[in-house]
Amino acid sequence: MLQYLLRRFVYAIPIALGVSVVCFALVHISPGDPLASVLPPDASLEMQQIMRQVYGFDRPLPVQFGFWLWRALAGDLGVSIATGRPVAGEVWHAFGNTFMLAALAAAFGFSAGALLGLVAGYWRGGWIDRLASTLSIAGISVPHYWLGMVLAIVFSVQLNWLPATGAGPGGSADWTWDWAHVRFLVLPALTMSVIPLGIVARSVRALVGDILSQEFVDALRAKGLPESGIFLHILKNAAPTSLAVMGLQLGYLLGGSILIETVFAWPGTGFLLGNAILQRDLPLLQGTILVLAMFFVVLNLLVDVAQTWLDPRIKRA
Repeated sequence: MLQYLLRRFVYAIPIALGVSVVCFALVHISPGDPLASVLPPDASLEMQQIMRQVYGFDRPLPVQFGFWLWRALAGDLGVSIATGRPVAGEVWHAFGNTFMLAALAAAFGFSAGALLGLVAGYWRGGWIDRLASTLSIAGISVPHYWLGMVLAIVFSVQLNWLPATGAGPGGSADWTWDWAHVRFLVLPALTMSVIPLGIVARSVRALVGDILSQEFVDALRAKGLPESGIFLHILKNAAPTSLAVMGLQLGYLLGGSILIETVFAWPGTGFLLGNAILQRDLPLLQGTILVLAMFFVVLNLLVDVAQTWLDPRIKRA
């Protein structure tokens, strides 16, 4: 097992390096001047040259990448051009907010999706299967930013049950685990959970239906094993693939929440990315993308390890 873990870790190193190259290159090939947000329109050429030297934009791109990667490995992601604050602090605070939102959305979406998929897979072709399939297709098809606006209109504007924007009472950014703050999480988390709910439900339904059609299930029933025991065998066989799907969806929840966080003004990485793009803040944009991409790589590594623990056949293969 230890040898397998070391091998998976070694495989993740070039992936992480390639991701860092892509993060750096994509930001630099985009049009526009990154210093346009901090320089006055009538800035002299001398002032522009000084600012480029301060931020290192006067160096060749390979040299910039080398310095940027070396500082990033030491935990220094640079300084924001727009605010002048360290990027690492801003990204860390925003990532914590996004992780809370994604964790709550994943808890609801994965549990509800797995339950729908199990029920639909056991009773394929019945009205329960049709209802679960309809709900999962609707969850995948409905644009989540549009759903977020609808939920905000209904539950915040019309019913006045839940707040529509922000992360705390009075616009406070200091988080506390009480109902006054948690209620700000409900609408964005519910909106974000719809897509993973549909994907997990469809995946689990297909897995359960395929497992039920295999010969070993008939053999277990012929031996007189109760249905609860058969259900446990089905769960063990469906768990590795389901875990892989859930791991990918959790990564998408963390990295693809920009629209949801913009709709609900949630101060997470998506909201931070939107501001960085509008302000052309290259250090903040690079740091946020790098942190999200690295977390996705680490998450895939953890999912691989968990799959091997659940199904030793993967390690032998």
